[in-house]
Amino acid sequence: MPLSDAIPALLVLADGTPYRGWSFGATGTTIGEVVFNTGMTGYQEVLTDPSYCGQIVVFTYPELGNTGVNPEDEESARPQVRGAIARNICYKPSNWRSTQSLPDYLKQHQVPGIFGIDTRALTRKIRMYGAMNGGISTEILDESELLEQVQAAPSMAGLNLVREVTTSNVYEWSDPTTPVWEFNPDATVNNGESLTVVALDFGVKRNILRRLASYGCRVIVVPADTPSEQILKYNPDGIFLSNGPGDPSAVTEGITTAKALLQSQKPIFGICMGHQILGHALGAETFKLKFGHRGLNQPAGSQQRVEITSQNHSFAINPDSLPEAVVEISHLNLNDRTVAGLRHKSLPIFSVQYHPEASPGPHDADYLFAQFVHQMRTAKQATTTEVS
Repeated sequence: MPLSDAIPALLVLADGTPYRGWSFGATGTTIGEVVFNTGMTGYQEVLTDPSYCGQIVVFTYPELGNTGVNPEDEESARPQVRGAIARNICYKPSNWRSTQSLPDYLKQHQVPGIFGIDTRALTRKIRMYGAMNGGISTEILDESELLEQVQAAPSMAGLNLVREVTTSNVYEWSDPTTPVWEFNPDATVNNGESLTVVALDFGVKRNILRRLASYGCRVIVVPADTPSEQILKYNPDGIFLSNGPGDPSAVTEGITTAKALLQSQKPIFGICMGHQILGHALGAETFKLKFGHRGLNQPAGSQQRVEITSQNHSFAINPDSLPEAVVEISHLNLNDRTVAGLRHKSLPIFSVQYHPEASPGPHDADYLFAQFVHQMRTAKQATTTEVS
């Protein structure tokens, strides 16, 4: 599209810094926390990841939209971001899987975007001063007027956004897109054993559910406010605590449920928000990171092993608040030494602060799904032995 035909757009940060560019996607005004993602690929997965609810994402890779969008790469039914920020936008994608251009996709789902700004300078500002609220508008081009709306928006700290993204109904997972790819064929072997997992949905990504199903699990997804008694009525072999957006300390219903589920002594696996919820249930506290971890190449370490991981989170567990008698740190983020994994010392319970489902991202941590399945099989065999 010639810039002469583009619609002017304005981005203003909460500190008053303005950036002028052009609109792509929907027109209008949107407010959210401005964060950056360093991944070179996977923009569609990022845009549709419920963990990004409430946020405007800056993509540091300078070209966006080259491969278009397609149904198979959606991590939820629609984009979850409040807005998108890019350097350059491609209106004519080139990829055999593409069914729609990125600008048309965002326009369809009423998500505003701005391009043509210096995303490198914007990212450096966020790194220096921290993530902050911002607004994108095509209808308010006066900086002071847009700033007034931005400064009136609530902070991410203390915000429960899980209520906006969790499922409203219980459902059994079945893949609506039937992906044609499978990066770990061995994982599809069920061994003739049926395992039931109840997934507590704080904003779960589809590929997490795919990975659990690939390892032979029947997955029942329940709303975030489902009480423990209802979850246990499904007689699950294991319980999964999903990723999700916002401040984990504000998700009090999830923390209460997780705390009660600990008493069941069933295998529990948490990812991202689920990791933080589990930490709270064990008695730990979380804190907000300056600008968070969002990208595909975050190194996480465990016992002389380094995994390159996909991460997306604003909060982290305070290691000093962990009850050392019952839980230990299994992984650290090797960039800033924040807690990247927990493991219960006596129960089959563990969690990680990153995304082993590799959508988008590397496959280094896929073994965690196999570990969860192994724990469920072991617990089930032990129960069967006791009954017989």
